[in-house]
Amino acid sequence: MEEAMDAYSRIVTSVAAALRPSVLSVLVRTGGGSGAGSAVAFTTDGLLLTSAHVVEGARGGEVVAADGEQAPFAVVGADRLSDLAVLRTGTAIAPSAELGDADTLQVGQLVVAVGNPLGLAGSVTAGVVSALGRSLPVRTARGAHSIDDVIQTDAALNPGNSGGALGDARARVVGVNTAVAGIGLGLAVPVNATTRRILAELVASGRVRRGWLGVGGVSVAVPPALAERLGRTTGLLVSEVVRGSPAAAAGLYLGDVVIASGDTPVASAQDLQRLMLGASPGARLPVTVFRRGALVDVVVDLADRAA
Repeated sequence: MEEAMDAYSRIVTSVAAALRPSVLSVLVRTGGGSGAGSAVAFTTDGLLLTSAHVVEGARGGEVVAADGEQAPFAVVGADRLSDLAVLRTGTAIAPSAELGDADTLQVGQLVVAVGNPLGLAGSVTAGVVSALGRSLPVRTARGAHSIDDVIQTDAALNPGNSGGALGDARARVVGVNTAVAGIGLGLAVPVNATTRRILAELVASGRVRRGWLGVGGVSVAVPPALAERLGRTTGLLVSEVVRGSPAAAAGLYLGDVVIASGDTPVASAQDLQRLMLGASPGARLPVTVFRRGALVDVVVDLADRAA
């Protein structure tokens, strides 16, 4: 047992040593007061990754590096639908962290959270991936929506952790801590190919332009006969249809299982997110769903959902 704990401690210690210098405190001034959170340096020229809700309504502020150096920041762009934002400082005051790939995570895998909860800079907690593919309801000043495909962890998170790093055993950032859902329950937005595309759009234009469908969903197993026909075992169960959305207008319903869009298989919320990032508002999106034992084709006229 002692040997196992030593190995565990070595991993957590090495991840903390690698990530702490790259995680900064974010002090935000808004019209109604002030706020705080965390951010992660992800380039060598002063770009920082944080949660969009941390800097919502920001009218200025500073970031503080692990060594105490301070610098003002500007919001390059924020995407409230993914709860991701990019900040820029005039000079790089923190070393960049390596971004990983959350798609490789497995339930039970060790993760380490680094952030600044309750103003306590450089705090480190460790735990495991408790679940994958969760949906996170979010309420902001602009309304309510959900973030799909988030990572659930039992690493302790508290106010101020938002925007901080969730690292794997090799100190690669696989998630951006975004919320505390309850005692012993923390959530993080995954860092993966979709995240990289969002960051690239935020850096290039300050916004993310995507088609909007208006559904939320979770991966489910499909009936064996359908699985044999499709050559795969999962689809996306529609668990939410936003009132007045393109999905509602096209006739998508709770309980439908999305199987594909044209020739593109859909088996997860992330598959759908990729489609929306690649689809222009106003485009017609063919969607095939499994409903009451039959395959049904629906065509959705996508709306614009820039954030």
